[in-house]
Amino acid sequence: MALLHAETLFDGRQWRTQATVPVDVAAQAAWVVPGIANLHSHAFQRAMAGLTERQQSEADSFWTWREWMYRFAATLSPDDVHAIARQLYVEMLEAGFTSVCEFHYLHHDVDGRPYARPAAMAEAILAAAQDVGLRLTLLPVLYQRGGFDGRALSERQQRFGHATESFMRLVDELRRASSVIPGVRVGVAFHSLRAVTLPTMREVLDALDEPGMPVHLHIAEQQAEVADSLATHGCRPVQLLLDEMAVDARWTLVHATHLDAAEIRGIADSGATVAICPTTEANLGDGVFPLRAFLAAGGRYGIGSDSHVSVSPVEDLRWLEYGQRLLEQKRSRALLGPGSNAEAMLRAVAASAAASTGQGVGTLDAGSGVDALVLDADAPAMVGATSDDALDRWVFGGNRPLVREVYVGGRRVVAEGCHPQREAAAAAYAATLRRLLSN
Repeated sequence: MALLHAETLFDGRQWRTQATVPVDVAAQAAWVVPGIANLHSHAFQRAMAGLTERQQSEADSFWTWREWMYRFAATLSPDDVHAIARQLYVEMLEAGFTSVCEFHYLHHDVDGRPYARPAAMAEAILAAAQDVGLRLTLLPVLYQRGGFDGRALSERQQRFGHATESFMRLVDELRRASSVIPGVRVGVAFHSLRAVTLPTMREVLDALDEPGMPVHLHIAEQQAEVADSLATHGCRPVQLLLDEMAVDARWTLVHATHLDAAEIRGIADSGATVAICPTTEANLGDGVFPLRAFLAAGGRYGIGSDSHVSVSPVEDLRWLEYGQRLLEQKRSRALLGPGSNAEAMLRAVAASAAASTGQGVGTLDAGSGVDALVLDADAPAMVGATSDDALDRWVFGGNRPLVREVYVGGRRVVAEGCHPQREAAAAAYAATLRRLLSN
């Protein structure tokens, strides 16, 4: 094993000088930081970016966007999903995401019937990640009903639905298929409390549980969801979950945007991670996560690019901080005392990565299969940088990409800012999107 020699390295917890990490090809770098875990992704939605921005009515919201998403999802085949995911995953790697939690609910054929190979869609995701060298936590999603009131799935939701037994068979099949593939972990996701009952969630977890298995769930993304939970159960969705389920550090609660003080404390006390997706939450008009109160309670969070209107950890981190500034009309909201905003956020995403992905990622520990980024020391934004300001320059210092080299599991997958499959992936994606949009 060769070594990457770093003049200055941020290991996810602290700064080190003249440090080394094991890699496949010997190299030297001025600035090395951990690769970033993307805790929430719907890969197929990358192909929708920019296509839903025309106003349909004054009432445009997440719910009107969802109807457009349903129409688009109805057109996709496994080959289409592979081409879209491959393009997306190249973009993720070039931006500095080295692992992704793929929240995968597009299971069946266009008529809602299972494919001849029920895992065909998931296999397309798995193949795309393997093709480009991205670490993958594959999260098959259970989706069974259309709302808290128990209504059946709509016609447009049939591609997502699973009976409990068939869902568990799917997870078992994916576990067997991925068990010998390095950098792949299979967990479990429940779409939301409105889509799966609590007894069914308990049944699935009792049957499929294994040490360190990631469990992900959309929750409290919109005010309407909170109102429906109150109307049906007499309590808010996060409180309902915490009261009824043994939520712990394996859980990742996606969005959790609309919380009261008791829910903030409850999530923090449980040890669960909140996956905050600032660019998607802004794009959909969801709201702004109560970061300061959550930090004060000792809560843990990470970031995700979700619908991929932006594929950039820098932009999601930046807007996580900027959203708080706009709400409070103050600066430096991502930490509770003196220090670097970017460093505080990068510490947070490093600390949550292993539990949310179910893999040994997040920090640059000696001897680990390293997921690392080399920053461009020659970029104008990095001139004269020191460990006091290097991370703030990267996150807040403009829009020029500063990630020059990317290592996943110690293997270099991006060099000079470019993935070797960039052109091939883009060509396949372009052909796919042109055909989809012409239909």
